[in-house]
Parts: sequence; C-alpha cells; structure tokens
Amino acid sequence: MADTSVRGTPVGSTVVTEQHGEVLLLTMNRPDRLNAWTPVMGADLAAAIGHANTSPGIGAVVLTGAGRGFCAGADFEDTFATRIAGEDPGENTAGGQGGMPASVDWVRLCADSKPLVAAVNGACVGIGLTQILNFDVIVASDRARFGIGFIKVGLVPELASTRLLTQRVGPGRARLFAMSGDLWPAADALAAGLVDRVVPADQLLEESIGIAARIAANPAPQLRWTKQLLLRNALEPDLRVVQERESEILRRCWESPEHAEAVKAFQEKRPPVFPPRETMA
Repeated sequence: MADTSVRGTPVGSTVVTEQHGEVLLLTMNRPDRLNAWTPVMGADLAAAIGHANTSPGIGAVVLTGAGRGFCAGADFEDTFATRIAGEDPGENTAGGQGGMPASVDWVRLCADSKPLVAAVNGACVGIGLTQILNFDVIVASDRARFGIGFIKVGLVPELASTRLLTQRVGPGRARLFAMSGDLWPAADALAAGLVDRVVPADQLLEESIGIAARIAANPAPQLRWTKQLLLRNALEPDLRVVQERESEILRRCWESPEHAEAVKAFQEKRPPVFPPRETMA
C-alpha cells in the first residue's frame, strides 16, 4: 500500500503541522483509517490550535485530512467498542463534553480561537463534521461527502451541533439530515449552506490556505472582536443589545493603532503595516 501520510511537524501521534506564511495547516494523519477520530486525536488537535493561538507568527489555521478522507467519524474500535466493553477510550472522555477528552472544551476553544478554516477533502462524517461546525469557514472538495450519522449508530449529535447545524442549514434541513442519517455530496452541502465553497479537489488546499491568508492579513484585534460579535449576536433577539455590543467595540477600534494605520495606508495608497500580532491566552 502506498504511503499516503503527510510530512511536517508532528503534534502528538495523529496530527501534522506545516506553516504557510501566516497560516498554520493542520492535517489529521491517520490516512489508513480515513482519519477516524480518537480521543488522542482530539487532544492533539486542541494542542495544535492552542499553539497557534499563542504564536504571533500565525494569523489563521486550516484543518484538513491526509489521504482520501477528511475524518470518517469516531474510530469504532478505539471509541465505541472500547466504551461498550466498559472501558474509557482514553483521555477521560467520560468526564468531557460530547466524547471529547476532559481537558478539552472544544466548542469554547474554537469560538475563542484565531480564524479557523476547514478544508474538507473527502468523507466528513459524525464527529468529523461536528468538530468543524463552529469553524469560521468550511471549504469542500467536489469529492467530499457529509453525514452527521449519529442516528445510524444509536447515538445523538454532540459538540453543540444540534444548534450549530441548525444555524447553518435551517431547522428543516437540520432535522432531515440528522434524523435520516443521509450522506450529502458536496453540491448538496453547498446548496443547503452546510459549506461555504466547493472547489475541485486539486485546488482545495490552495483555495483554503488562500482564504485563511486573506483573513490573517487583517488586523488581529479587529478579527478577534469581529468573530466575537458575530458569535455573541447571532441569536440575540434584542437589537439594542446588539448595537450596544458593537458600539463598545467600535470605541476600542477608534483608539487602536490598527485603525489609524489602516486609514493612513488608504490615504497614502499603500498596503497597511499593522503592529505585531499579540498572542492569545
């Protein structure tokens, strides 16, 4: 069998990283198992994103999978069968949220992280999908397939996906998708709003890294504040509260060096040079 694993800097045993300018590419690296998820992979991914958040040279993160799959859901032997046998699959998932290691609050980590882009190159099923539903951008190869699929194995969705999925595709499609266990090809996922863009397979990484690089080129504090506002205000029914939150951040922006530099650069018809990117706690 050909070696389809990727080369780069390993994070633990299941993830490889490679930096492209200001973009950190994370690759789930279990190609022989279609990158099936394990608690160790969950911990490795959290560590890699945490590293990106504390690295000033990184402005955005792209996640993809090695080989022909993105992530085919949880590894049956290493998760389901182990748990049914009465043992914890590892990393104290029994004490965690949604099967994640107890040390990982995945939903909060992604919400508080630098911009996250998923580059879905193949099968994206179960936790393969739920772990990216609160990413900022989802780009799919035209060969990708999507399924939430928990119903097929006698489980229910996790990682806040019952809300995040509904936000992306609407209540009707979310119920159909989750309760049927259907697989959606990339074109159907795009039409439903599950993904943001579909590109030919051979252009996936270039397109995804390009999107992440364009995002990362913007001023870091304003990126963080914009993401926070979009997340906090998505379901806020009171427009007065929405505007108060926006206005509070706008006042910070007016006093920021990034705003001053952006305006000056526009007036001088040159690219802006923003202050060094700060780390995130």
